[in-house]
Amino acid sequence: MAQRNIRLTLAYEGTRYHGWQRQVGQISIQEVLEQAASKIVCHEVRVIGAGRTDSGVHALGQVCNFAIHSPIPVQDLRKGLNSLLPEDIRVLLAEEVPCHFHSRYHAKRKIYVYRILNAQQPDIFARRYEWHIPVALETKAMAQCLSIVKGTHDFSAFRSSGSSNRNPVRTVFRAEIAHGTNPSRILMLYEADGFLRHMVRNIVGTVVSVGLGKIKVQDFRRILESRDRKRAGMKAPSKGLFLVKVLY
Repeated sequence: MAQRNIRLTLAYEGTRYHGWQRQVGQISIQEVLEQAASKIVCHEVRVIGAGRTDSGVHALGQVCNFAIHSPIPVQDLRKGLNSLLPEDIRVLLAEEVPCHFHSRYHAKRKIYVYRILNAQQPDIFARRYEWHIPVALETKAMAQCLSIVKGTHDFSAFRSSGSSNRNPVRTVFRAEIAHGTNPSRILMLYEADGFLRHMVRNIVGTVVSVGLGKIKVQDFRRILESRDRKRAGMKAPSKGLFLVKVLY
């Protein structure tokens, strides 16, 4: 049987996983998916992800691909995977794609959303999916910071150590604040051609510092221009971050 290239679109709750990437001694999305796929096609499978989401980060539309030699129809593969995978990982779509397709290298843009609950009391039923901040945030100032982020910049100030990316320059096409049906829920949307390690979470943490009045909007601009991670704010908790979509 000739080799086939399969692309999956996944949703997962990242709470109990040590991120996307396979790691020794830690459970990961990649490892669980590879084990299930290998069992179905009866040979070892190595899955390539569009992005390496961190420990505790969730996905609504992660994309991955892998090679198989099995003749199994893609819809049967999707059903088989969902029957083997735990309830916190779902295959939304399975499709056969050209052999040259690479989920990571061919990605043009990625969209992330970060969720904040800005209310006195936490929502115990959503505690795994949002950062609870009980002190009132100045969202207008936060929105001004996000307008500064848009465009092409060197994002070294928001890159965590250990990043494998040599080029810190990224282009952010969208960076904006929205509110859900509950006005206490703040959504920060980011769309870019790529993201550095912990870039979104570091930006969110610094923007929240502005929202809390700890620093000013002008300070945020200076932090970005400084390219110095030590000047930026804290890294926001991973549980509020969602990979929404990968664009090709």
